[in-house]
Amino acid sequence: MRIVVQLVKQASVSVDEKVISEIKKGYLILLGIETEDTQEDINWLAGKIARLRIFGDKNGTMNKSILDVNGDAIVVSQFTLQAKTKKGNRPSYIKAARPEIASVLYDNFILQLENEIGKKIQTGKFGATMDVSLINEGPVTIFMDSKNKY
Repeated sequence: MRIVVQLVKQASVSVDEKVISEIKKGYLILLGIETEDTQEDINWLAGKIARLRIFGDKNGTMNKSILDVNGDAIVVSQFTLQAKTKKGNRPSYIKAARPEIASVLYDNFILQLENEIGKKIQTGKFGATMDVSLINEGPVTIFMDSKNKY
């Protein structure tokens, strides 16, 4: 499971030109699910995200978590995070989970993140073509892969 966490001043997701989710201060999380991902990957990443200290403290040092600042989050499914680009110029998505598997793991990830953060998580629409808009703060962008946790 791969994620990109972007620290945002605001973010929104639109489908068919209608805003379906929006937040102010918090995280925009892009989530790429692969075939071999399990609940263990979900638990590890959701815990890391909740405790990730990338918000500035009173001195401007990245020292506060989303819990500390009562921030919000939007999670957007993005299978292209599983792209393999080693050969040729056309990415391969062979490791990306099929939609029927990925949608269940996506929902489970959202539930686990809600448990970790203690609030409702905004979402994109799984499988839809979405317009994602954000104002990245910093900019701060963090990549994590649950297969590289040690």
